[in-house]
Amino acid sequence: MKSIKKILWSVWRVWFYVVMLIPILIMLPFLVISILTESGYPYFFKMSRIWAKCVLFGMGFYYKVEKVQKLDRKKSYMFVANHTSMTDIMLMLAVVDNPFVFVGKMSLAKIPLFGFFYKRTSILVDRSCSKSRMEVFDQAQKRINRGLSICIFPEGGVPHDESILLDAFKDGAFRLAADHHLPIVPLIFPDNKKRLSYTFYSGSPGLMRAKMLPPVETVSAAGESLDRKELREQVRNLILNELLEFQKKDSIK
Repeated sequence: MKSIKKILWSVWRVWFYVVMLIPILIMLPFLVISILTESGYPYFFKMSRIWAKCVLFGMGFYYKVEKVQKLDRKKSYMFVANHTSMTDIMLMLAVVDNPFVFVGKMSLAKIPLFGFFYKRTSILVDRSCSKSRMEVFDQAQKRINRGLSICIFPEGGVPHDESILLDAFKDGAFRLAADHHLPIVPLIFPDNKKRLSYTFYSGSPGLMRAKMLPPVETVSAAGESLDRKELREQVRNLILNELLEFQKKDSIK
């Protein structure tokens, strides 16, 4: 019985990468056209959302999002969320309407075909290189000037220890948000680790919940940028408390 389960898990895991590629191949000409110019990014973003929803549906996931406050479509924001799975990228695209660009690690650019578009539309950072980290700020400013938002997973990666509910946050997202006066929108993904963690023989189709909290302002009433470390801890506590609340609700079902 265990061997049969492992075989099914293996097929399902491989299918994840297949279902990532199929929508890209179908939309390939339109995706290529949309990245030829900067003005084409909003169209690329719309197709990315279709791709994300196809991947989630293809894996047997269905999502439900609770938005505490409606966002202004004309404003730029910094979107942040807990990071537990590769599906975090898809769920973020599925639930956020405002066009945004990811700030992410360079390793994702190595994924066939997906990486081709990822490295041409996202802001890639080599965290071991100070020059690369500084270039992120310049690239982010260009995107903000075009009316786009930014998305960062502030844990900096998925914790190797899956018992960690929420890892420590890095400063980058909060420094960017404070310097560029971007309101920070915290999102909580309580189910992604259970649905598709980095442990190979794990996961299952089912519900993926998401909760979007009201924006956290990064500018004082006097127009001064707030301290990034205080913002970091404030946002982390908001996300952590929500994760604990989800755990509490699930334990009494």
